[in-house]
Amino acid sequence: MEYRTSRPAPPHPAGRVTLVGLAILGVVVAAFLMRRSLVAASVPPRPSITASTASTASASTAPSPSKATGASAEVPRQTGRQTALGEADGVVPDGVALSVFDEDTPAVNRLAPDLLAALRRAATDAGADGIRIRVNSGWRSPAYQTRLLQEAVAEYGSQKEAARWVATATTSAHVSGDAVDVGPFDAVAWLSEHGAAYGLCQIYGNESWHYELRPDAVGDGCPPMYANPTEDPRMRQ
Repeated sequence: MEYRTSRPAPPHPAGRVTLVGLAILGVVVAAFLMRRSLVAASVPPRPSITASTASTASASTAPSPSKATGASAEVPRQTGRQTALGEADGVVPDGVALSVFDEDTPAVNRLAPDLLAALRRAATDAGADGIRIRVNSGWRSPAYQTRLLQEAVAEYGSQKEAARWVATATTSAHVSGDAVDVGPFDAVAWLSEHGAAYGLCQIYGNESWHYELRPDAVGDGCPPMYANPTEDPRMRQ
C-alpha cells in the first residue's frame, strides 16, 4: 500500500486580494476619521451670554472693540484671569428661575421697591390664571453687567452689534434695579396682555422678556417700544 503525505492547498488568489483590499479600506477610514477629529478640534466653541459667567474663566486678551452707537464708553478688555461672579452680583444660575416673592436673592430683593411691588401684584393675579411669573434676571452688579457686555461683544463680533442686546454698566436699567427679565413663555404672554394694568411695560421690541415700571401705563397704556436698546435715549448718556 502506498502512503502519501497530504499537503494544504495553497491560498486562493482571490482571498489574498480580499484581505489586501480590506486592509487598504481600513487605513482610508482611519485617516478620514482622524481628519474629521482634527477639524472639529480647530473650531472654537461659540460663547454664550448666560449666567455661566459665575464661574472663573481664563480669557485671552481681546481686541479693543470700536465704540458703538448709543454707548457712552468702550467695553473694558477681558485680560488675564477674570474674577468669579456669583449670587451677590445678581447672577441667576443656568436652569434656575426665581420666584418674584424671593426675599433672599439679590437678583430679586435688590430690584427697585416700586417695580418689585408691581411685579408681585401681577404675579399674584397671574397665579389665579394658572400662570407663574419667574425672574430669569433682575438686579445686576456693574461687574456682572460688564461681563455680559464683554461676552456679547465676543458673541456678535462688535460693540455696535452687542449694544442691540446688552447695555453698559452705566446705562443698564438692571444695574439700577429698574428692569427685570421674566419667564417662562406663558408668563411673558400674560404680561404682554395684562402688564400695563400694573404699570409693567415691555420696553424693547427685540426683548419680549424685559419689563420696566411705567406708572402712567395704568391709565394711559404702555408707551411705544423701542426696536432695540440703541434707540433708547438713556443708552446715549
